[in-house]
Amino acid sequence: MMTETISKDQAVSGWINGFIGVLLFSGSMPATKLAVMEMDPIFATIARAVIAGILALSVLLIYQEKRPAKKQLFSLVLVAIGCVIGFPLLSSLALQYLTSAHSIVFLGMLPLATAIFGVFRGGEKPHPVFWLFSVIGSLLVIGYAFSQGISASPVGDILMLLAIILCGMGYAEGAKLSKTLGGWQVISWALVISLPVMLPLFFIYFPTNVESISFRGWFGLGYISLFSMFIGFIFWYKGLALGGITTVGQLQLLQPFFGLALAAYLLHEQVSIGMLGITVGVILCVIGTKKFAK
Repeated sequence: MMTETISKDQAVSGWINGFIGVLLFSGSMPATKLAVMEMDPIFATIARAVIAGILALSVLLIYQEKRPAKKQLFSLVLVAIGCVIGFPLLSSLALQYLTSAHSIVFLGMLPLATAIFGVFRGGEKPHPVFWLFSVIGSLLVIGYAFSQGISASPVGDILMLLAIILCGMGYAEGAKLSKTLGGWQVISWALVISLPVMLPLFFIYFPTNVESISFRGWFGLGYISLFSMFIGFIFWYKGLALGGITTVGQLQLLQPFFGLALAAYLLHEQVSIGMLGITVGVILCVIGTKKFAK
């Protein structure tokens, strides 16, 4: 498959949109932690999909968007499995065993997962040195996880690893589809496709102790529903489509930096020198991958 030529303006626009998406996604793990501290992780996953799905359906109806073609449905299902259901559910379950700061470190592996799926599904072919920096960034994250004692919570770490794989698939598939369907349309239709399954489950899993859920819990749910599940994807998919899946995808290596800061501020979780050191390392890897992306 031939790779597409990306102009300088497209690349700049792609990086700007991708960076905004990363900023919005950076609050996902701390906000999810706030939510699952007071509500069932399964309900949190369902609720964020339903809230974002209703918003997406409303926007699609307002703009009278055409339905996706039949050949696009398979890709939309993969986006739904990876980004609407898989990553939110598995990461929510993982946060029952991990702090949000620890889970954020795993996000450093997401760019590599996205790049791999970008090659297989998007036909992109970055420079071999690109893979070196991408792998180094991921190994820094994995090495840190092991140094913290991965055996302390193997269930949480395994759940986060699976979440990263599914999310990488959803990111790459959505970016590929965004080139023909449009960025916000991709996540919107993926959410709408999920609604027939998620809406009944919303009422089944609706908590009986609603009055015991504090503002912090509802705030966390609201953030992951609006920004993590919908608005962030508008910028993210546009950035990936314009700047390239493998290239702009490496911006995710910056996400731990912003996420750790939010975890320390909102949840008062300890951010160690090791975490900061790993973050600096992955930032350097982002610089390297950008230089050798083509």
